[in-house]
Amino acid sequence: MSEQALRYLSENRTSLLEKLNEFLSIPSVSTDSVHKKDIQEAANFLKDYLNDIGFDHAEQHDTGGHPLVYAEYNQAGSDAPTVLFYGHYDVQPVDPIDQWKSDPFKPEVRDGRIYARGSSDDKGQVFMHLAVFEAYMKTEGKLPLNVKICIEGEEEIGSEHLYDVLQDKKDQFNADFAVISDSGMVAQNQPTILYGLKGFTGIEINVTGPDHDLHSGMYGGAVRNPIMKLNHILASMKNEDEVITVDGFYDGVEPLSDKERELIENVQGENYEKATGVKETASEKGYTAKEHTMGRPTFEINGMYGGYQGEGTKTIIPSTATAKITCRLVPGQEPEQIQKILEQHVHKTAPSGVTVDVKKEKLSAKAYKVEPNHPLIKKAAKSYTKAFGKDTVYVRMGGSIPVVEWIEDIYNIPIVLLGFGTPDDRLHSPNESFPLDSFDKGMETLVRYWAEVNA
Repeated sequence: MSEQALRYLSENRTSLLEKLNEFLSIPSVSTDSVHKKDIQEAANFLKDYLNDIGFDHAEQHDTGGHPLVYAEYNQAGSDAPTVLFYGHYDVQPVDPIDQWKSDPFKPEVRDGRIYARGSSDDKGQVFMHLAVFEAYMKTEGKLPLNVKICIEGEEEIGSEHLYDVLQDKKDQFNADFAVISDSGMVAQNQPTILYGLKGFTGIEINVTGPDHDLHSGMYGGAVRNPIMKLNHILASMKNEDEVITVDGFYDGVEPLSDKERELIENVQGENYEKATGVKETASEKGYTAKEHTMGRPTFEINGMYGGYQGEGTKTIIPSTATAKITCRLVPGQEPEQIQKILEQHVHKTAPSGVTVDVKKEKLSAKAYKVEPNHPLIKKAAKSYTKAFGKDTVYVRMGGSIPVVEWIEDIYNIPIVLLGFGTPDDRLHSPNESFPLDSFDKGMETLVRYWAEVNA
């Protein structure tokens, strides 16, 4: 383990934070074409920084959308492992701007946190990796392993072009394993190994009745009400025990082992009632809320609309009704198959007198899981524990990161999710922030991890 690199990070903390502030000050919002120049500026910042550190072949790839920044270091020797590091430099919009306590693109430190859009997701975590590489190069003149870097500018808009780049550049980007820091810990200062992610898929159900809204007094009792019929369909898809009642939905689901249930039980995460404001949790029969969130598939109605939404009453039978549904998936479930059986169920339960149409969500992803006892995972846990001074916990997360599935699918390599965010970071919301304690201890974790990997 490089004591010199750790000392460099400590002695140069102020200048490194200034450079991070420069990065965070670039409004690289990928969803808005107004920020096209800012996206390019952020990509240029990364390319220049990687060149300054001493990476070979730091360059930008034209994706057909926002540029992808690529760099590699291959001077550690053929016997040293090669890691592919993935991150993203684009950020979410800042709306509603009036809820920010400080300018989202003028970083400000308050109460031990740095406040700025992208401070946690994902610029802050990307920068930590680059700073650690800088520390190694400035003190030892080399990195302890070979490194390939892939930092995209479209993650917040679905990584539209990334899969094609990873596929087309397979030989160039290929590595022994991958590391991603675009996630977090279950609590601040609680080192967390994320060894599994859920997949996801979704559908939209549209129910159409009359060709225009009808007077409910004149036509009530004569025609089907699309909103009521939509509700009948939805009610048939999950019961009061939170069990999904669509035929075939659980086919192939990998069961939670006793060991995994023990790992989940040991996680001291957030209090669901306190975090959400609900009076009690509701989980699939036979499973705790933590087990359901982390390791079991889910079915959620994300939105419903149709009919009159304004103040007061408008006595109509609406002509249409719509519901948007997403499912989080676990190993053993195929997104396309889940879409297929959902569509079949909708049409099977659709009543007469209305027309029912199902639209499939284009963006889907498979679940991902790596063995908690994998050597790369055990070394990550050891590094976390040394840096944070606490035993590392192991969790599977209810969220999804499509790039994880793509890297596994294309390269068939293990993926280590080294996240340093916290539940209080307010990702995608006003007043996004990142703890400076996580910044410091996270970089120490990375210094230790790169040394451990090549030990």
